[in-house]
Amino acid sequence: MEILVINAGSSSLKYQLINVETGNVLAKGLAERIGMDGSNIVHSWTKDEKEYKKEINIDLPDHTVAFNAISDLLVGDETGVIREREDIKAIGHRVVHGAEAYTQTQVITDEVKKAIEELIPLAPLHNPANLIGINAAEKAFPNATQVAVFDTAFHHTIPEKAFRYAIPEKFYREDRIRAYGFHGTSHKYVYEQASKYLNKTDLKAITIHLGNGASMCAINEKGESVETSMGFGPLAGLIMGTRSGDIDPSIIFHMAEEMNMPLDEVKNILNKQSGMLGIAGSNDARDVSKLYHAGDRNAILCYEMYTHRIKKYIGAYTAVLNGVDAIIFTAGIGENDALTRQLACQNLSALGIILSEEANISKNHPKQPVEIQAENSRVKILVVPTNEELEIALQTWEVVK
Repeated sequence: MEILVINAGSSSLKYQLINVETGNVLAKGLAERIGMDGSNIVHSWTKDEKEYKKEINIDLPDHTVAFNAISDLLVGDETGVIREREDIKAIGHRVVHGAEAYTQTQVITDEVKKAIEELIPLAPLHNPANLIGINAAEKAFPNATQVAVFDTAFHHTIPEKAFRYAIPEKFYREDRIRAYGFHGTSHKYVYEQASKYLNKTDLKAITIHLGNGASMCAINEKGESVETSMGFGPLAGLIMGTRSGDIDPSIIFHMAEEMNMPLDEVKNILNKQSGMLGIAGSNDARDVSKLYHAGDRNAILCYEMYTHRIKKYIGAYTAVLNGVDAIIFTAGIGENDALTRQLACQNLSALGIILSEEANISKNHPKQPVEIQAENSRVKILVVPTNEELEIALQTWEVVK
């Protein structure tokens, strides 16, 4: 069965058409600048084991038009990989926030859409775009089953002692303020891939998702998330591309009260001007890496701060799990930046974590799970390529089959 996976933004639409029985990506692409001038679609497809790519400049006034254009590409004489749009029986949508209402993948109904809308205050940047994508997909593919896969769902097993904040209870009961966690689809996928690779069903692991957004997760021997670094929103935890990660809340009060900064400005600084960008001047780890090797002081400090924060969470999560079997690096930086992995694993031998520097470098950019620990390391260190789209497709398939 072919399942179309959608990740809708406010002005963009990422998609992949996946055969869930083989895991093959038949086509994928990105529609950008929807509702703006200069909109276009970059579409890639595989036919007769050859890969093709085409960029189309096309007016995309809204997401429904974008979906129709994408469906035309999927069935086109030149670019098509299916006979007709009715061949797509199900569409899996990435939905960022399901809160406590949705802890599992759901077939989308009017009730589910209403709940996603009600949760917009918890994810004001993401849930509205996800909802736009769902409504547009329903119009463009009226015969397909629409399915919501929630980013927060994997973390529903986190115990109350870990997800509650030490603030008056009414803020949790009435306003739903608690830690939810994100990147759940990725954490779940790489954990399961590592478990299969190691042939270990009772794996205790720390998963480290390092992209422009970054988070870590402690997963127990039952495969349950028991702690994660992001919290009420995606700003907490690790240092990220443009996000500060954990800071003393007093800084916010100081910026607002003593420095007379409007809260919107403080929010913008912490979300869009901090992290790697704020320390080293770029939110692209490739740029910062070049500066690091050139001896740039700020780039060196950036890597030291970035990896120090990861090490703190490794130590904390090893304690939470009462020992760990595997450390798993994934996502853009986790899979492709040997320097980050090297520095994050330095001086952790007391925890049984010892990296092989040779394997770390030679096995960079892997296509499959690889081990990069030294022979005397008690803990496995893995690099596992994430595939959130495939995980969404598989979860969608489980619901509709």
